[in-house]
Amino acid sequence: MSERGLQRVIERIAGTLVRDFIVQTSVKDLREVLKVDRVVLYYFYCEWEGRVTFESLSSDEFSILGSTGPDECFNHEYAQMYLQGRVRAIADIETEPIHPCHRDFLRSFQVRANLAVPIVKRERLWGLLIAHHCQDTHSWLASDIEAMQKTAGTLAMTPSIQES
Repeated sequence: MSERGLQRVIERIAGTLVRDFIVQTSVKDLREVLKVDRVVLYYFYCEWEGRVTFESLSSDEFSILGSTGPDECFNHEYAQMYLQGRVRAIADIETEPIHPCHRDFLRSFQVRANLAVPIVKRERLWGLLIAHHCQDTHSWLASDIEAMQKTAGTLAMTPSIQES
């Protein structure tokens, strides 16, 4: 490999590390502000199929990094609602009237309370920013929702999301 080619590879790797650091720092800061067990970035790699690509945890036991969602629970109807700005705040998955598929999915990841906001890039639903509280119920405040929406908007503008 030429010296110039090697330099391009090094620059690309350095740029990726910086972009990933921004995203990781954002989800970590958000988890600390919300005082929850987990904040994840869920990326749709094709139509309504996605994967957890970043996470911040209060304990390693809550890790779901790399996990995918249940295709049968998330469809075009839900995607449209999130594209239009839907925020879904669930204080307790056991008492909230949600689809059994969704409840089972959340249970499988130890979720007791859930807050999801969309990440929209160029009028397309790129992913979801999601906060989970696993150890107990969690009443979401207006300030929690605002912090999530602000962070999702900021993340949507980061190079790592803009370039994906």
